[in-house]
Amino acid sequence: MLQNFEKGRYTLFKNIPTPFCSLYIFKQPTSPTTQTFKNFTAVRRLLRRLLPQIVNLQMDNNLQTKLLRHDEEPELEGSLTQRVWTESKKIWRVALPGVVSRVCAFGTIVVTQSFVGHISELDLAGYALVQTLSVRFVNGILLGMSSATETLCGQAFGAGQHHMMGIYLQRSWIVDLITLTVLLPIFIFGTQVYRLLGEDESIAKSGGYISLWFIPFVYNFVFSLTIQMFLQAQLKNMVIAWLSIFQFGLHIPLSWLLVYKLGLGLPGAMISLSASSWFLVIGEFIYIFGGWCPYSWKGFTVAAFKDLVPVVKLSLSSGVMVCLELWYNAVLVLLAGYMANAEVAISAFSICLNINAWEFMISLGFLGAACVRVANELGRGNAKAAKFSIKVLLGTSIAIGTFFFVLCLVFGRKIAYMFTHDERVVDSVSELSVLLSFSVLLNSIYPVLSGVAVGAGLQGIVAVINLVCYYLIGIPTGALLGYLTSLQVKGIWIGMIGGIVSQSLALVYLTWKTDWDDQVKKSLERLNRFYVKASDDTEEISN
Repeated sequence: MLQNFEKGRYTLFKNIPTPFCSLYIFKQPTSPTTQTFKNFTAVRRLLRRLLPQIVNLQMDNNLQTKLLRHDEEPELEGSLTQRVWTESKKIWRVALPGVVSRVCAFGTIVVTQSFVGHISELDLAGYALVQTLSVRFVNGILLGMSSATETLCGQAFGAGQHHMMGIYLQRSWIVDLITLTVLLPIFIFGTQVYRLLGEDESIAKSGGYISLWFIPFVYNFVFSLTIQMFLQAQLKNMVIAWLSIFQFGLHIPLSWLLVYKLGLGLPGAMISLSASSWFLVIGEFIYIFGGWCPYSWKGFTVAAFKDLVPVVKLSLSSGVMVCLELWYNAVLVLLAGYMANAEVAISAFSICLNINAWEFMISLGFLGAACVRVANELGRGNAKAAKFSIKVLLGTSIAIGTFFFVLCLVFGRKIAYMFTHDERVVDSVSELSVLLSFSVLLNSIYPVLSGVAVGAGLQGIVAVINLVCYYLIGIPTGALLGYLTSLQVKGIWIGMIGGIVSQSLALVYLTWKTDWDDQVKKSLERLNRFYVKASDDTEEISN
């Protein structure tokens, strides 16, 4: 902190708040006498006593300093190729573990469904009902609310407020735990809920029984989703990828052991699902509490119970944004179920949606990367880097989307044989392959822009966009084309694409018109509002 300048023999204390600067700039005597030397020594002693207090004041004022200096952000260095390569490495560092973890998480549910399907067709129908309606409903709410953690932790990491990340994580646990407990009657009274939806009595009873087994499983969402956002924001999510791989590797033999060797049947399959899911959460707890996050996790604190209302507001807007997107496909499947040839319609539509969902796992990885990169750069006060990251993210995602777009066009009919040998369903999937290809291509655009919005804290605006584009444009258009024309399932899918296209255009316009310098100010103001002073001085890590 001290710099000695030989010319003029001035001692300057840098990074001291302006009101104190005059106390710390003084001239040393060129030919010191005894008296002047004593005066000089007295001043030095005074400085030693005041310096710790002023350093603490400077740390608390650090965010305000960033607000004043954000207009002086440095130019991005290197050639365009070097900058793209550097940014791409940062993106993939976040996106790749996110893709792996989501594919493995999706895989555990699919494996469990496969084991249940070999036990009983009725239980398979009940499992599909619970997983499609109840679990997706709750997962959508918790995933959306957890994205508020991604916004706050990403911006805190970029601003150097590492101790705040642990507080945000604990606040998200409180909010999500209360939310899930409020939603628990959906699983406790599952049979009654499915009866109200008009399901067959036997399927409703089976679904109600299975929904009780899902209760310990859904509680892992409170911790797994938020911890993933917490670690992802500080670029430590590779541990989640490895844990997810171990989780998936454990789930298959454990399911086989419990279902077949021990003869537990359906309870064995559900116990395996919950056990493997909590294995991931316990691994994450060990990583965080074991000291691998020394700067962002300082232990449990009562500060987590403060300022919960603003966190709830941001979480609710995030939850609405994601839920409107996740429930969109479920409503369209429901529409397909009311058609004349419902069995073929639902089968073909579900196969295409499954293919689309598998590819969408990659898009979700880029959504997380977009949120982290934008939040980090806004927290640092660097609007130019945030805009450059958005361009690289879109370019990379569109390139991958184009690759899968071509694959779906070329192998559209053959893909259907992976799921069924019914030629009627295969023909229907083949007819939808062109529309499926365009859906896959659109997957490379709107998730990235949604991630950008989450990183900037614009979830409320995106929630309105999703509501209008999906439920006022997409679903009505699909219903009209599906029921009033001869297009049927194809008409529903065209409506879905119409909603996604309108959403993508709205998000592109939102991103283009956003004042990113203003977003820097808002992000730092948000961090200031939630800021809690660190209990002790800790060494900062580089970003």
